[in-house]
Amino acid sequence: ALTIGTGFVIDDAIVMIENIVRHLERGAGRLEASNDGASEIGFTVISLTLSLLAVFIPLLFMAGLVGRMFREFALTLSIVVLVSAVISLTLTPMMCSRLLRPSRSAHGAEPTGRVVRLYDWTLRWVLRHETLTLLATLATAVITIWLYIIVPKGFLPAQDTGLVSGVIQAGPDVSFAEMSRIQGEVAAAIAKDADVADVATVVGVGTLNATPNAANLKIILKPRASRTRPIGDTIARIDSALEQMAGVRVFLRPVEDVQISTELSPALYQYKLTGLDATELSDWSAKLTERLRTSPLLRNVASSAAEGGLALDINVDRTLAGRLGVSMQNITDALSNAFGQRQISTIYGQSNQYRVVLEAMPRFRGSPDRLDAISVPSSQGVQVPLKSFATIRNATAPLALGHEQQFPSQTISFDLAPGAALSDATAAVADAETAIGLPPGITGAYSGDAAEFGRSLAGQPWLILAAIVAIYIVLGVLYESLIHPVTILSTLPSAGIGAVLALRAMGQDLSFVALIGIVLLMGIVKKNAILMIDFAIEAERRHGRSPREAILEAARLRFRPIMMTTLAALFGALPLALSSGTGSELRSPLGITIIGGLLLSQLLTLYSTPVVYLAMDRLGRWFTGARHSTVDAPTGIAPSPAE
Repeated sequence: ALTIGTGFVIDDAIVMIENIVRHLERGAGRLEASNDGASEIGFTVISLTLSLLAVFIPLLFMAGLVGRMFREFALTLSIVVLVSAVISLTLTPMMCSRLLRPSRSAHGAEPTGRVVRLYDWTLRWVLRHETLTLLATLATAVITIWLYIIVPKGFLPAQDTGLVSGVIQAGPDVSFAEMSRIQGEVAAAIAKDADVADVATVVGVGTLNATPNAANLKIILKPRASRTRPIGDTIARIDSALEQMAGVRVFLRPVEDVQISTELSPALYQYKLTGLDATELSDWSAKLTERLRTSPLLRNVASSAAEGGLALDINVDRTLAGRLGVSMQNITDALSNAFGQRQISTIYGQSNQYRVVLEAMPRFRGSPDRLDAISVPSSQGVQVPLKSFATIRNATAPLALGHEQQFPSQTISFDLAPGAALSDATAAVADAETAIGLPPGITGAYSGDAAEFGRSLAGQPWLILAAIVAIYIVLGVLYESLIHPVTILSTLPSAGIGAVLALRAMGQDLSFVALIGIVLLMGIVKKNAILMIDFAIEAERRHGRSPREAILEAARLRFRPIMMTTLAALFGALPLALSSGTGSELRSPLGITIIGGLLLSQLLTLYSTPVVYLAMDRLGRWFTGARHSTVDAPTGIAPSPAE
């Protein structure tokens, strides 16, 4: 916000100083020029400030995590703009009256530079083709809506923080010792990569890794300046090297600064299936997982289902055990003593204490066959072999059972393929559900980042609409008109087109950060129209100019401050668009949207605003029943008679 504010904070001062300098160029003294210029442009500065503050109103009242993230952004810029207006209306004119010097080369001359003359000539040509320009303006609005619908949408941009998180998954029948060996091989293979600084792996830790067939993986990359490729290419290179390892899957993803999900999963985005029957849920989850793995938009598709784990069913013949004097309590105690690692006492030393854990010797617990050596004490004090009253059968069972609000659930996680957006992925999941015929009894819902994306996506149109309504209300109150705010708002679609095209040219989707940039553009772009319309209205009311002559003069005289304020905002956003280093990916969409939107809207609104102004003026006069006749003159339009 402070970086963007450097371009905003000087806008009001630019408008004020330029208007005072224009009076100096006409031959006025410093004090006279400062007084006249400040009084003439004061209402315009107030209009610019209040309309820009209106843009931030929806951001201040946004709910959810995204709202908390961008609230300080909106507050910071609001304070910057407000302070800028106060200084521009007070300190800036005073400094102009003391520091500025009259121009010696242009006494009494209007701006007659080549660019201004070219703009004046082209604008007159455009005004002779008003219908075509109005159709182009309408087409701009339609194209903006169409682009918003079809453009790939994302939540937050992927970042390169130099950290990579991963999950190692082996078969459900793997033992802890075998998993330890596998994770060591995986870590050694990853450490060979030229961009990797360190690797750490842990087996069986965390909610995800409660089972012994999974391990947590953390990779620390070398500093960005020392790396040969970006983090995405490094992950792809590591994935290719690990594909040769049989019996193991490794899921890698970069660690983001903003982490929303509280559930550990192999991939970033989670889709949770819930049902009433665990068996039916497991079957449909497997079908959906296999279907999603065929999608080119997704990668690292994994399911939380851990079917196929090895199990032993010990079926006790209670009647026979009772005749032998063996109780069920003695049976469970014997198994717990051998395999449960039960603490039985504590040995206290002078400076430490030691917990005594009871368990069978390793040679007696390394194989299921060792259960034959387990004996259970009877009520007569005789050790009775377990196999004499129980049958032992090999079986399979899930390693973990997930629940969501007491219902069986399974989570399918996925990452995005290169070039894919989250909106494309959610559409692919919906298509996959339709293709496999997911029954109504199985319901799916996103969680974590994907769920927050869905909520923010649903609120995006309302956010834009709220900003437009707020601007319209503020401008309507300032101008005491229902028509002129529409003229100002007509400049907004061109900014949206430029922003979206700039994002696509840079290979980025419409993330929420980019959307904030578009909302911010709505406050920047309308300044051009306000500068023109304020001057045109003043020329009509005070000098009796016709609407056509007033808007022509306003466009010509306001061309210089429009270009100056636009370039100031553009260069203020340039550091964000071109920044590099850790975390820059989160800020660059903001700069790209502002630059792209300004470049296109600047070209279009310089011509569309005068045309829309004249059309809205005729519409307003038609509503009020006024009748005005104008006569074309060779150099423009003759002033209409004073009312």
